[in-house]
Amino acid sequence: MKAWKKIAIGVGIAVVLAIIVGFTVHQSSKNVVTVQTGKVQRQDLATVVSASGEIKPKTYVNIGANAYGKITHLYVKEGDQVKKGQLLAQLENVQSAADVTANQASVQAAETDALAADAALKTSQADLVRAQADYDRNKQDWDRAQNLFKDGLIAKSDFDMRKNAWATADAGLAQAQARVAQAKAQQDSAGKHVSQARANLTRVNDVLQKTTYSAPYDGVVTNLPVREGESVVIGIQNALGSTLMTIADMAVITAEVKVDETDIVNVHLGQPAEVTIDAIPKKIFHGKVSEIGDNAIVRSSGVSTSQSTTASEEAKDFKVVVTLTDPPKDLRPGLSTTAKITTANRSNALAIPIQALTLRSKDQVEQQNNPPGSVHAAAPAAAETASKTKKGDDVQGVFVIRSKKAVFVPVNTGITGTTDMEVLDGVKEGDEVITGSYKVLRTLRPGSSVKIDNTVPKKEEES
Repeated sequence: MKAWKKIAIGVGIAVVLAIIVGFTVHQSSKNVVTVQTGKVQRQDLATVVSASGEIKPKTYVNIGANAYGKITHLYVKEGDQVKKGQLLAQLENVQSAADVTANQASVQAAETDALAADAALKTSQADLVRAQADYDRNKQDWDRAQNLFKDGLIAKSDFDMRKNAWATADAGLAQAQARVAQAKAQQDSAGKHVSQARANLTRVNDVLQKTTYSAPYDGVVTNLPVREGESVVIGIQNALGSTLMTIADMAVITAEVKVDETDIVNVHLGQPAEVTIDAIPKKIFHGKVSEIGDNAIVRSSGVSTSQSTTASEEAKDFKVVVTLTDPPKDLRPGLSTTAKITTANRSNALAIPIQALTLRSKDQVEQQNNPPGSVHAAAPAAAETASKTKKGDDVQGVFVIRSKKAVFVPVNTGITGTTDMEVLDGVKEGDEVITGSYKVLRTLRPGSSVKIDNTVPKKEEES
């Protein structure tokens, strides 16, 4: 055989072999799924609940009107620092001051009458003592006169005179006793008039004091909705009275936020929180949970469910108060804020990327070692069927790469961090788990052949 024939035959055989190999590789590549992966590794995890709200002082008071009248003086302006007892505002007080003066005079007059009643009582008591002495002396004379008259030692006229003197003394004693009783009654009446006058003075003094407003504690005037010359009214029944101003104690600052009802069960007193304030960007302040509300608040209306007469299926929040440990100076109430509350911590926890966690039916898990036919990614119809499986039959787990295959491994999880989740069993440190893409992970069948491609996809250039 000629040499060129041998070469042609060899080239033909090589071409045929190349075609066969290429066809085989092409067919096998049809059944390989391209995936992205991540490593199971140990790290520190923290579960964080984020909630928004506003800055509020822990202690503040709305100073409302206690009397009707016109504001004659405002001694502070909004933003002023005030000290406890410092004068804040003055209402018109001409009538109330006059009432105080009149009642002070009434008290003085009543006290004078009481002194006169005391003196009259003492005089009556002295008269009673004198009348008692006269009675005793005349009684003795009358007793002696009776004995002497029996013995015929005194005349009838002398006997009658002593008898009359005793009767006069007896009447005088009775009269003195009556005057003492009358003086005591007058003294008691005078004392009650004094008490009445003093009570009236206390009342008008209270009315006068309610025209003057002073700071209940050290703080800042955070709201001043009134001006000098305006008239204010007190509240009656369901009508609110005028608010003169709000004083806030800025020594203790809190962030009052609303936590979603699904997260509130994980929030507890004393948990640490990081607080950011919209008006102070790029700064993080620290605090602790100091108060947790018991009543749910309907998100759309802001009304507590305890105040609502009808049940609502709307989303609800719970009030949570975070006390700042390092508040900035000159912080203003009402500033928008966000609190990130750390509800759980794990040190050196075995963790997987959150997106690696998925669900598969029990049937798929049991058949992953003996798949029918060729191994490949599930068709959309299979995904549809899996989605219709009862939720109670689903198994939570991850796909682990083993011998270039996706092996579904059931896992139990713990706390959830920002991007990773604690896994309690099923995998070990260093295992490679499938994290994407989402479409592939949603439809991937246990036991499928996979190819790893962790390159970052290039963004399409803007035309």
